[in-house]
Amino acid sequence: MKQKNLKNFLIISFLFMLPLTMVAQTIKGKVIDLSGEGLPYINIVEKGTSNGTSTNDTGAFSLEVKSLPTSFVISSMGFASQTIEVTNTSFLTIVLKEDNALDEIVFIGSRNPNRSVIDSPVPIDIVDIKELAASSPQVNLNQILNFVAPSFTSNTQTISDGTDHVDPASLRGLGPDQVLVLINGKRRHTSSLINVNGTFGRGSVGTDLNAIPAAAIKRLEVLRDGAAAQYGSDAIAGVINIVLNETVNELSLAVTTGAHFSENSNSQTGGSDGETTNVSASYGLPLGEDGGFITFSGDFDVREDYNRMKEWEGGIFNGYNVVERLANANNAGHSSEFLSLANGVDGSTLSGVNGMSIIDNLKGFANAAGYATAPSDGFAELQTILGADATTSELAARGQKRTDYNMRVGQSQVRGGRFFANLKLPLDDNGTELYSFAGMSSRNGNSAGFYRLPSQSRTFTPAYNNGFLPEINSTISDQSLAVGIKGKIGEWNVDFSNTYGKNAFDYVIGNTYNASQGNASPTTFDAGGFSFMQNTTNLDLSKFYEDTFEGFGVAFGGEHRIENYQIISGEESSYTQYQADGLPFTGIEGTTPLKDFFGNSRPGGSQVFPGFGPKNELDRARSSVAAYVDLDAKFSETFSTTFATRYENYSDFGATLNFKLAGIYKVSDNFRIRSSFNTGFRAPSLHQLNFNSTSTIFQDGVPVEVGTFANDSKAAKLLGIPQLKEETSTSFSAGFTAKLPEANLTFTVDGYVVNIADRVVYTGQFKGPGTGSELDVLLIQANASAASFFANAIDTESKGIDFVVSHKATLGTNTRLKTDLSGTFSQTRQVGAINSSQILKDAGLVDTYFPEDSRIFLEEAVPRTKMNLTNSLTSGKFNIFFRNVYFGKVSEATNSVANQQIFASKIVTDLSLGYKATEALTFTIGANNLLDVVPDRAIEANRSGGRFDWSRRSQQFGVGGRFLFARVSFTLK
Repeated sequence: MKQKNLKNFLIISFLFMLPLTMVAQTIKGKVIDLSGEGLPYINIVEKGTSNGTSTNDTGAFSLEVKSLPTSFVISSMGFASQTIEVTNTSFLTIVLKEDNALDEIVFIGSRNPNRSVIDSPVPIDIVDIKELAASSPQVNLNQILNFVAPSFTSNTQTISDGTDHVDPASLRGLGPDQVLVLINGKRRHTSSLINVNGTFGRGSVGTDLNAIPAAAIKRLEVLRDGAAAQYGSDAIAGVINIVLNETVNELSLAVTTGAHFSENSNSQTGGSDGETTNVSASYGLPLGEDGGFITFSGDFDVREDYNRMKEWEGGIFNGYNVVERLANANNAGHSSEFLSLANGVDGSTLSGVNGMSIIDNLKGFANAAGYATAPSDGFAELQTILGADATTSELAARGQKRTDYNMRVGQSQVRGGRFFANLKLPLDDNGTELYSFAGMSSRNGNSAGFYRLPSQSRTFTPAYNNGFLPEINSTISDQSLAVGIKGKIGEWNVDFSNTYGKNAFDYVIGNTYNASQGNASPTTFDAGGFSFMQNTTNLDLSKFYEDTFEGFGVAFGGEHRIENYQIISGEESSYTQYQADGLPFTGIEGTTPLKDFFGNSRPGGSQVFPGFGPKNELDRARSSVAAYVDLDAKFSETFSTTFATRYENYSDFGATLNFKLAGIYKVSDNFRIRSSFNTGFRAPSLHQLNFNSTSTIFQDGVPVEVGTFANDSKAAKLLGIPQLKEETSTSFSAGFTAKLPEANLTFTVDGYVVNIADRVVYTGQFKGPGTGSELDVLLIQANASAASFFANAIDTESKGIDFVVSHKATLGTNTRLKTDLSGTFSQTRQVGAINSSQILKDAGLVDTYFPEDSRIFLEEAVPRTKMNLTNSLTSGKFNIFFRNVYFGKVSEATNSVANQQIFASKIVTDLSLGYKATEALTFTIGANNLLDVVPDRAIEANRSGGRFDWSRRSQQFGVGGRFLFARVSFTLK
């Protein structure tokens, strides 16, 4: 009986304990490297849950799980992630291999799903954004890439209208519109802004990379090879594919703040300025039991402006400004009316009692100011007398300094927020899945233009007796949504998707004036704006034949794309030039513009950026259809090749057919030779085809109202400027990849030549003969004094060499060093004659069609040599990031050959120190440009009277100087 009771007790006890054993089981183990050393701070997470831990200082770990079997995901920065199955409680020994970017599978360059970087016949860089965002000073995507990828260039611009708010970027020295951006392999829309001011990439339309939060990005794949035959227009220079974050059950939060601490801060007086704060976050949720997820990421940042102008050295006041001051001081009520009349007076038509009264009053005040005038002196003599410079005495009389008339030369002020979501949802057990990603961003910017001085006809001094600094306020909004479904139909992989994107740029011009409107002008204007929309539908089919050759991939598909470009007009006074009677000035005989005291016409529109008018307004659309075939064959263990061809037809200029052939030869396990040849094209953007406006452009400090006319305009026909057509290209690249396993070294070296025919440029400024010609009338109607166009003006050749060397070393038990050396040597130059019309040749205007400053923007305004040496040392809880970037020489972009100054090469040093206080909390402090290096100062002829001590046209790395930052990163799993 006792034995039976004992047996029952044991059975009941076992049944009672059984669920407990299923609920709580402890798995112990150790993570080691290939040499057997324990790896500290490695993340171990139970797959599909938030249950996880990290290894201790010796690499050991212990993790409690609810039930077995289960799976662990083991990951850490610098190591290849791996997933292991856990079926029992036996002690686990896990060997983690160091991450080798050359072995990583990539999604661009080939549609073969098995292609790794080392097997790719074209050069591809992998940029780990998570790693860089944790340790580098930069937080926005353009600047991260600028300091890590030598073939990539992007810099913040100054005094360049909308381009102050959207940084132009390029790859391999080619234009911003010659690199295609993809997100998760899908085409990204471009910005609505076209660069027409004095910057690199003038006349081009790029992609606004800063509309994408770095927190949303897992990695970047940078294809440094022409790929129009694979992906279509814009891929002449290469492709940047942004792979979005897919993490789940992990909250990542980072706050970065910093400022420029430079001897040139605060108008070269020292201290700190340009404060920046960025808050970013990312969190993902698992969906279902089959690996589905949705990941949310976003950031918000505030960037203050900084100023690097020391002091305005030119003239500010003339004698008439002295008279104004005295008149205001003498009798504010009477003088206000009198000065308004005097400002709008036309000496050639001055007559009558009222007119003579104005002259008599002016003479009286001129005498009181010390300007002797005789009773018999006429209006012309008075103009001569009062046109003399009076800056020194008048500054003293007004209690002012020259610095009160400084511009704001430096980065613009920006506030913005970005949000992205990435979703994948498996629909069955056969690999069918629904996917989507979406983003939205909004950015408000503020920048300033050239100071409008009291002595200039641009300044209506009864409203601004000390002149004014006009401001451009921008609102940039961006939305995108991609939805797709992929799976198998039979043995074919099928991917059907639709990607929508829209970018809009709106202008509000503040602290400004329409000088031609006199006292009636407002000081803030809605100047209108523009928008660009793109919708792309793709159908892609692929299949990999393992038994054909040594592997054979076949892919084909089609694309339909719709684009729409709009210009929206602003309020009337933002774009209109008025007459003395308050009616719009048309330039037709019998109409007279409002003039200043000296007989100069008052410019119309909101100054710094005249608004878009009804004549500028437009709504243009086009569509394109494309079909492609992509073949990838591995003929043997040592040789494989890819071939792609693509047909594309645009509704506005016709069809194009391109192809690409590339191959790679495996000399040994550790050495491969590769090469490619391709033809390409870039369709002129809707912006280039249709953009028209009037803007103030300063040429060597002289303001010119420049009207941009479309190529189908009457002005273009008068000058013989033809319709735009596509750019076409041929390119060749060759190089090798190598590994030295014993030394933990990897190498890639690639050379390239890219020839582009009929390259689209923004022309110089054509002026009418001033004789009332048809061109003169068209310019007057556009409120402009010169005309520019987009044209297929030149052919170019770009060539260069890129290299990447990587090394990894283990130093002791817990210390690891990763070193990367990369560089580019490139040159772009115009080849052959300028493609001008006979009309331009006969008129001697070929050099205006493609002027000297445009040549320098194309060839010498950004570094042609750039090298990067990065060291990342991890030891226990500490991480040290140390980087030197070499920026090659550039030249000043000016039409004056004598003033084409060469700015010498420089080295910029970054240093940061990170401390992992806990498993969840990391602190980082550091510096960008630790040694406060700045480009060479401008020679006197290029300083524009002290406005620009450093070039604003040709940029190496900016003029902000030393930037110190601190970051707190929090990760909760």
